[in-house]
Amino acid sequence: MTQETMKIGELTKKAGVSPRTVHYYESLGLITPLQRAGASHRLYETITLQRLEKIAALKKLGLSLEEIVDVIDLYFTEEGSQLAGKQRVIEILRKQLTKVDSQIDELSQFRSDLIKNIKHMERLYQEASERREKRPNSAL
Repeated sequence: MTQETMKIGELTKKAGVSPRTVHYYESLGLITPLQRAGASHRLYETITLQRLEKIAALKKLGLSLEEIVDVIDLYFTEEGSQLAGKQRVIEILRKQLTKVDSQIDELSQFRSDLIKNIKHMERLYQEASERREKRPNSAL
């Protein structure tokens, strides 16, 4: 059974990415062309399209390209490794959740501090305004 091959234009159209993205992903080792047709035309297999779709799905989950490099191959090997890939993604997502929770806590504290500082500055402003109003007009 022969794999369907496609040039970069067809691949990018089907995957919804730019040729630049394909070249960048190649440089990261996320995808590889099957062969070169002629002097400069790369040919890609259907598996490359599947890898691009998986990369997009993993990015949508919030994984960085660096994290995707670590797990992508696990999705395209034997069944047990696919489970390992999913387990690794779960670990990455749990780590991100911990980080986000920490950031939320920090932002919540920062928000509380801002409210306190605003109230303090409003009080100082009000006091200064009242003092100014009580002062006799020195120009008269």
